[in-house]
Amino acid sequence: MSDTSRWTEYYRKTEGRPPRPTLLFALDRFAEPGFAVDLGCGEGRDTIELLRRGWRVLGIDSEPGAIARLTARPDLPPGYRLETQVAQFEDAAWPAADLVNASFSLFFCAPGAFAPLWRKLVASLKPGGRFAGHLLGERDSWAARPRVVVHDDAAIASLLTGFDVEMHDVEETDGVTPRGEAKHWHIHHLVLRHP
Repeated sequence: MSDTSRWTEYYRKTEGRPPRPTLLFALDRFAEPGFAVDLGCGEGRDTIELLRRGWRVLGIDSEPGAIARLTARPDLPPGYRLETQVAQFEDAAWPAADLVNASFSLFFCAPGAFAPLWRKLVASLKPGGRFAGHLLGERDSWAARPRVVVHDDAAIASLLTGFDVEMHDVEETDGVTPRGEAKHWHIHHLVLRHP
């Protein structure tokens, strides 16, 4: 199965799911809407919530099909302010943001490109801005995959340095992916505030 058809299947199976709790947690800590970047926006489960709350959003995804699905959604709110970009994270460019959201997506960055991507992400956050998203721990069953980035506890602690950590929940559990594959999750759920 090609990558494109695998992602199409994923979008079909996750269609209509609610926004991620990390995003909701972060949004509840802002006094007013601002500008958000949604990295790995997919078909828009988080982007729609941002737009619904009055945020201006740049949705970035490497799959053209994801962007096509997002921009065709019937639940786009009236007067929404959405721009999109088809790009790999490491190649994407975005302006200063109040929020960078990366729900279950950053670990698909090319491993050698993660460190510069993280620096770019941090540098793009305005003072008081937030990162909401997820990183994989070293015991995740995808850790052996060649194009998946995982972090041990020391690496996670290093990435959190300089942030006000508003959420850092570690989940380690067995489950099934939306594609029906058995999976051991070792995932860090994060909301970080830039001082």
